[in-house]
Amino acid sequence: MIGILIPAHNEEEWVDECLQAALRAAGHPMLAGESVEILVVLDSCTDRSAQIVSQYPVRALSIEARNVGQARAIGAQQLLDRGARWISCTDADSRVAEDWLVEQLGLGTDAVCGTVTVERWHDTFDEAAQIRYHGHYQACEGHRHIHGANLGVSAQAYVRAGGFEPLSCDEDVQLVRQLERSGASIAWSHRPQVITSARLDSRARGGFGDYLRQLAQTE
Repeated sequence: MIGILIPAHNEEEWVDECLQAALRAAGHPMLAGESVEILVVLDSCTDRSAQIVSQYPVRALSIEARNVGQARAIGAQQLLDRGARWISCTDADSRVAEDWLVEQLGLGTDAVCGTVTVERWHDTFDEAAQIRYHGHYQACEGHRHIHGANLGVSAQAYVRAGGFEPLSCDEDVQLVRQLERSGASIAWSHRPQVITSARLDSRARGGFGDYLRQLAQTE
């Protein structure tokens, strides 16, 4: 079984499209009918996220941690307990490509760090800020970006590395560093595609949204 892990905190604006995309990826014919389980970890949600998720054929788990690292760790453990051989992580404000799982698995490594494409730029993110972003970002093979929105890992490598730590941000970076120290093979690839939002009201302090905000404020 393949697991798709999606942490969510007050994501009513985005989670609809996120789940539609994840379900398309789960039904890709090149997966040859292998079971794919989508798990949304609803962390301290006070909006309509839970109601929206309940309309889809996915699993949902509600927690009160307000901690993305803990949400990912709890979700990953549940997927492992249910027999997942591979865990693909994304975010609730992101849309994975239809061949996302196929591309991650096709790389044949213990883990995959993919890239993201930003869309719907915020009004305050002017053309100069977008140029700065694209000037720093490596949308290519061999990049060194780490995104929780586009991360995959085998069950064995995840357990060997010690799993996600309960960090309020950079839990994805920490896991990749642990994977490196454990000797896991990692593909740094542009093949698995994910589209993510350009929102500046990030759910995790120090996360991708904060990075975009800093670029927007740079003169």
